[in-house]
Amino acid sequence: MTRAAVFDVDGTLADTNHLHVTAWWEAFRQAGHQVPMHAVHRAVGLPSTDLIAHLLGEDRDTSRDAELSAAHKTLYGQYFDRLPALPDAGRLLERLYDDGWTVVLATSAGGAELGALRRAIDADRAISATASADDVDEGKPAPEPVEHALELAGAPADRAVFVGDTVWDMRAATRAGVRCVGLLCGGIPRADLTEAGAVAVYDDPAHLLASLAESPLA
Repeated sequence: MTRAAVFDVDGTLADTNHLHVTAWWEAFRQAGHQVPMHAVHRAVGLPSTDLIAHLLGEDRDTSRDAELSAAHKTLYGQYFDRLPALPDAGRLLERLYDDGWTVVLATSAGGAELGALRRAIDADRAISATASADDVDEGKPAPEPVEHALELAGAPADRAVFVGDTVWDMRAATRAGVRCVGLLCGGIPRADLTEAGAVAVYDDPAHLLASLAESPLA
């Protein structure tokens, strides 16, 4: 029976969370909003509209949401030619593929951004499919992105492991009935990931790869 290894991308396989923080902070600043960077960091991992709502509140002028999202996309796009993969991210995916896992990415990235991330990770032979937030009605922390990834992999929840770096990842996987592994390389504390549902926590992809035999992905 198929086993699925589902991975978040930003902050999990690519060292991009703080680039997103900077881009969102500048987008908010240009629109006249003073949003602390630490608050933006905690919200990274949510779909754009949800991130804006989380930071500005439901009583904001929602007619400007698209403008804010477009500004973030433009600012972040400046980094596409130099997005950095985290240590051993590609090797981890290839090792799991060689061990018989079906590897699926679950990310809100798409188009040119997803292409840039995949070039940085450099493990296309190991990636079977990509589940985007655009493919579902609700993004993380709702379970739909993880459930969609499982459909693409053809694997049941009890034969899957989700790897991510935010509390939104952990909550989405837990709600989908999937064991979740947290990585600290996105900047979220271990205690927060564990409280949100992580059954194991590692420093980064290199640490998980080195610990694979004793991990939920054994």
